[in-house]
Amino acid sequence: MSDRTRQIAETMLSREGTGPAWGIRIEEAGEGYSRLSMALRPDMLNGHGMAHGGMIFALADTAFAYACNSRNQAAVGAQASIAYLAPAYGKDVLVAEAREAAVAGRSGVYNVSVHTRDGRVIAEFQGLSRTIGGPVIQEEA
Repeated sequence: MSDRTRQIAETMLSREGTGPAWGIRIEEAGEGYSRLSMALRPDMLNGHGMAHGGMIFALADTAFAYACNSRNQAAVGAQASIAYLAPAYGKDVLVAEAREAAVAGRSGVYNVSVHTRDGRVIAEFQGLSRTIGGPVIQEEA
């Protein structure tokens, strides 16, 4: 993990209200890559006692955001989809691992796998990013 990609991810996390509120932690950040974790709490569960789909999506979307902004070019999500494969429960720690699949011009495709700490696959997410211009962090010349 480079200091620069870590700084970009930490800056993005510090600017959000959501990530800190949900206890999202940056485990690793690299160019076109991020790995985040989030411990499930009772207020993140649905009426069946399973992780709410919105919480799973939010973690995956955040990993996607950190990966697609990792080169210090501001980018936003243009489209995203998720397939929920298995339930997660209140004592689980979810890990989202985002990997860049392709970049063409201002667009990028990223795949995010969400699994439990013990490796059980929970969901697969795919996002399309679009760079919007400008840096995420100001760098010294």
